[in-house]
Amino acid sequence: MRAADPSSPPPRPVIRRAGRSRTGRPPSARATTAILVIACTAQFMVILDVSVMNVALPAMRAELRLGPAGQQWIVNAYTLAFAGLLLLGGRAADLVGTGRAFLAGVTAFTLASLAGGFASEGSLLIAARAVQGAGGAVLAPATLTLIMRTFTEPAARTRAMGAWSAVMAAGGAVGGVVGGVLTEYAGWRWVLFVNVPIGAGLLAAAVICVPAAQAAGDAAGEAGAAGGLRRLDLPGAVSVTAGLTALVYGTVASETHGWGTWVVWGSLVAGVLLLAAFVAVERRAAHPLVPLATLRRRTVATANLLVLCMGAAAFSMWFMLSLYFQQVLGESALVAGLCFLPGSAAIVAGAQISTRLIARTGPRPLILTGMTISTVGFLWLSRVGAHGDGDYVRDVLGPFVLATLGAGLSLMPVTAAATGGTAPHEAGLASGLVNTARQMGGALGLAMLGTVAAHAGGGAAGYGRALLVGAACTAAAGAGALALPRLGGAGRAGVRPSDHA
Repeated sequence: MRAADPSSPPPRPVIRRAGRSRTGRPPSARATTAILVIACTAQFMVILDVSVMNVALPAMRAELRLGPAGQQWIVNAYTLAFAGLLLLGGRAADLVGTGRAFLAGVTAFTLASLAGGFASEGSLLIAARAVQGAGGAVLAPATLTLIMRTFTEPAARTRAMGAWSAVMAAGGAVGGVVGGVLTEYAGWRWVLFVNVPIGAGLLAAAVICVPAAQAAGDAAGEAGAAGGLRRLDLPGAVSVTAGLTALVYGTVASETHGWGTWVVWGSLVAGVLLLAAFVAVERRAAHPLVPLATLRRRTVATANLLVLCMGAAAFSMWFMLSLYFQQVLGESALVAGLCFLPGSAAIVAGAQISTRLIARTGPRPLILTGMTISTVGFLWLSRVGAHGDGDYVRDVLGPFVLATLGAGLSLMPVTAAATGGTAPHEAGLASGLVNTARQMGGALGLAMLGTVAAHAGGGAAGYGRALLVGAACTAAAGAGALALPRLGGAGRAGVRPSDHA
């Protein structure tokens, strides 16, 4: 080993701080804009893939000769992997670096989409969807973590999170349109193939614009990816992943097996026991996957509960309306997708309004207002079965716009509340918690509302009864917003002593 030359200047230290380059200088405006576009595009791709499947399922079922259970597992395989691995995926950004986690997630998601598009039988498509879900579980938290670590100034972070929230909401809304167009004119395989060019472009852009080990955080320190992985709380990762997977499996299995079967209740009980074991592991872990002190923060805990309720209502509304458009109104996949466009515009408008107001109001008033508007929309929407013939303009359009406008108003503020004040080395964890709450809410909501619709006899009356339960979820979220502390706008939305329970 050669000794250092005492006459040479000391090496320039590498400063690893959130929102700064490796030299310690703040990134340029062009660089931060590029990272925002990359993060938003990746989140759009993940959310699009969830919603785009709804209108393509009948065509998949026909070509691959799938039964009702097989058709359901095209959705469930993704949901299980995505929801079960989200916390671990979010923590990966803290342990190995946001850039590495982002690249790994994009690669897995893109390759699985390609394999799914070429699937010749149902089992291969279901397997590809599971890998897609695993890739999405790493990618989705990484997109929000990129924003949190790049935009450290309150006003800039508010604008960036507003854009991220609007794009995420638009991805869920536009998915029906994209799925309808692709299924109608190119075939169902293109709802998977469409991810390939997007993923390839994201990989190229991320390699150029996102440092591979960007802000690996205090957990990994200077040891990089290897050091971060050595600090991985493996017992905690296994128990929480298995517990969340068991809970989601028990929930989605209720749609095919019924709530009274041992499969459902056995999975739910196993999930609860595994999560209890996870809590016990975290109490003793030297480097816990989820520090329990984080969950004891009043703002974090309350905001994630609100996200769960909002996810239960929103996911179910899109799914129920997709079935209503095609099975009750008799519309094609393309027309059903176009019916979602007013909702897409309303969500984006709501997100833009909240971005402009949150610095003056803080998250709580916006969440309360948004959920009140959404509740009115859901209550009105629940009357879709009041007229036997059904009509889009008369029964759906007005309440649908209200429900989605309220969701758009609430989405960014609740995300800001759930992630505000998070230390840089826990940014991935905060992102994983938000995405897990949203996904768990969606899975629980779909199962719950699907059961209500089936017991009400299906059809328009069944969908109306289910949407009434959705109104209860949004009302609960609005009431829960009152438990959030009074935060003086986005710039002071960090955790304060009063935020702790």
